[in-house]
Amino acid sequence: MNPTAPTINNPTVERHPDIAHILLAPDEIASRVRQLGAQISQDYAGQDPLLVGVLKGVVPFLADLCRTITIPFTIDFLAICPYGTHRGRCGNVQILKDLEEPAEGRSIILVEDIIDTGLTLHYLLRWLRQRNPASVVICTLLDRPRRRLVDLPIVYRGFQIPDYFVVGYGLDYREHYRHLPYIGVLRPEIYLP
Repeated sequence: MNPTAPTINNPTVERHPDIAHILLAPDEIASRVRQLGAQISQDYAGQDPLLVGVLKGVVPFLADLCRTITIPFTIDFLAICPYGTHRGRCGNVQILKDLEEPAEGRSIILVEDIIDTGLTLHYLLRWLRQRNPASVVICTLLDRPRRRLVDLPIVYRGFQIPDYFVVGYGLDYREHYRHLPYIGVLRPEIYLP
């Protein structure tokens, strides 16, 4: 399933003044997360997959996803400094927080909030595969394929979105807007010089 996010203005949700328009309303997100959880539960029935969240933006999505999965699973987190961080801290991917759970022999679902170029996840896939898991697949809430530079095994995709600068539901701009209950398109005057 590959839903494409519509451009909407949901009158039931109060829009933050820095948001040009709401791309995905809370009810749309919740519905799709339930579908993803049901699919993961079906695909991994009888297994104990390891869900690995990539901090920080993934937290709301992963928390909601976990509540919809009906089979046993384990959770762990990675913290990274990705390619081309806008704060200039890192030029290459660096692992800031390693896994606490062993990966060897495990079925790993790498959970991400949004995929753009794919370079960071491509690096993480190679890094995880060195630990000899049984399998590694990707689950992402948002996929922005127009910017993709590498192929990735995205098995679980929430929404495919246009090349918008989006925030909310964990996604931030300079650590702001994570608290918004929807995915919104940030006004260009907020992030353009």
